[in-house]
Amino acid sequence: MSRLSHSEIHMVHRIGWLRAAVLGANDGIVSTSSLVVGVAAAGSGSTEILIAGLAGLVAGAMSMAAGEYVSVSSQTDAENADLARERRELAETPDAELEELTQIYVDRGLDRTLAEQVAAQLTEHDAVGAHARDELGISETVAARPVQAAIVSALTFAAGAVVPVLVALMSPAERTSVLVAASTLVALAILGGLGATAGGAGVVRGALRVTFWGALAMGVTAAVGMIFGVQAG
Repeated sequence: MSRLSHSEIHMVHRIGWLRAAVLGANDGIVSTSSLVVGVAAAGSGSTEILIAGLAGLVAGAMSMAAGEYVSVSSQTDAENADLARERRELAETPDAELEELTQIYVDRGLDRTLAEQVAAQLTEHDAVGAHARDELGISETVAARPVQAAIVSALTFAAGAVVPVLVALMSPAERTSVLVAASTLVALAILGGLGATAGGAGVVRGALRVTFWGALAMGVTAAVGMIFGVQAG
């Protein structure tokens, strides 16, 4: 009899960089577009609008990189602290740790005898790895990577921010708000769809939720720009 090969493609291994990429690109498009729309709505000229957009791009990319690095580094520190504690407990109270692992497998549905066998074999193979994965929920697949998150966030923020900056560069000052807003909504819909596809989720739902919040952000910023523009005038 021939044996059929069976392969599965899962999306969870993309969590680390996908979250940072989607967040960076979305923030780049929304924040820079909102900034450009707000400045344009205040009645500024083309030069001021472009400078604001470029400043938002550079500052935002650096801020995203720093924020992601600090945030994910904090997660890494917490993970390392928990792993160090597990290593210490395994060295000081191995029997209690073995019982703890056994109980985890019992709670997941294994009978007591089988749970003891599984816990013993996994402890013999890699005790720290077994406790990290099954007790703490830490695995190589979802482990925090600060540098990766920082680089991905900065690059994707810049890539997203380029869209409104280029549109502002090519638009007359009086039409900048409308053209930037329209192009941003299209870009957000595409981004939401791509992010949903990469994560294995529904394309339409992903596009709609990203577009909605982007439109809301630009609307609020445009209103602020018009209010202050009128007051300044």
